[in-house]
Formats: sequence, C-alpha cells, structure tokens
Amino acid sequence: MTDYDILRVFCGPDGGHGNELGVVRDGSVLPERSDRQELAAKLGFSETVFVDDPERGVIDIYTPTLRLPFAGHPCVGTAWLLDVPELVTPAGVVGARLDGEFSWIEARAEWAPPRTLRQYGSPAEVDALDVPPPGEWIYAWAWQDEAAGRIRARAFPGRGDGIDEDEATGAAAILLTDRLGRALNITQGKGSQLLTAPQPHGWVEVGGRVYLER
Repeated sequence: MTDYDILRVFCGPDGGHGNELGVVRDGSVLPERSDRQELAAKLGFSETVFVDDPERGVIDIYTPTLRLPFAGHPCVGTAWLLDVPELVTPAGVVGARLDGEFSWIEARAEWAPPRTLRQYGSPAEVDALDVPPPGEWIYAWAWQDEAAGRIRARAFPGRGDGIDEDEATGAAAILLTDRLGRALNITQGKGSQLLTAPQPHGWVEVGGRVYLER
C-alpha cells in the first residue's frame, strides 16, 4: 500500500472537526494519473494530494472521481505539512504562510471550481437542509453576525462519489469572500472554522488550523 499522511484541515478552536485530507509525500511512487485517481477513489477522502516536488511545493490534487487544478483545504493542509512558502498547482502558484496556530494560503477566485453560492435567511435554515440529489455543487450559507463577518455554511458537492457533504471547503470560502468583498469567519459542517481575507489585485487569503492524524 502507498504511504500517505492523514491531516484534518480547518479544525475548530478545540481542535475538533476539520476536513480529512490524504497526502502522498512521494508522488513518484504513482506517476500515472490513472493510478493516482484509483488511489484517491480507494482512500475516499474529499481530496487526496500527491507531492511531486516537496522543496518547490509542486502538487497534484484528486477527488475520488476527478483531478482538480486547485482546491483550498488540500493547499492549506499540504503547505502546513511541507512548511513551504508556496505551492505550485496546475491553476497557478499559491502563496503560503504560517501565523501562530493558523496555516494560510493566498489564491484567486477564478482558480476555484464552479460552485453555486446559495444564501439562506438564517443559520437555522442552513442547519435544517437535507443533502440534495447529485447535480449542482452547492455552498449553502447564512449570516450569523453580518457586522462581525460571521457566517454559517454547509457544502454539498453533488458529485455522487460518496462525499455527500464537505466538512470544510476552502475554494468555496474564497469564492464567497471574493463576492462579498470582506473578511469572513466561517463555521462550516459540524464545527470546522475557516478564516478569509480579501487581498489586493484579486487575491484572497484563506486559513485555518491543521492537525496531523497519522
């Protein structure tokens, strides 16, 4: 079996929750895309990362069913794991930094895969949502405290690949931050936390706590 690390990314203040991430530190053991896709499907994480150059931060990202040019929680987690100042993805170069307990990346909203950002009237409405049938990738959100930039969110990938709800979704948080044009403090899923901040020239930062499971 290929060696891989398991991280939880965007953990809550108590260290709980977060979105699991698989990272294969030595991507050379599976150089073919078909083999990487097969392993990602077998592991069943919302994303699995293959590191092709740990010093330069060159990475390759897969869901259980497809390859992604960019994704938020894989970049946040892998940047923390490798302790590098940037990651090289097919979408572009992602800046990375550590600030206390938070790992941050800087990316562009146009790199994120398409998501439907659907606003609801209250956090209770978001909490009450059932998983929708496969189809649209939906990021459901509502203001918890608009003045403070606090948001309640849930994410439904709609891919039909076994990931009915995504516990923490950095790319969607980047899209929402870009749309609203302000810093956000997002509680997603069962208790994950994502922090965001718009930056000059179309960049957005997203950060959170990362824990190594194994």
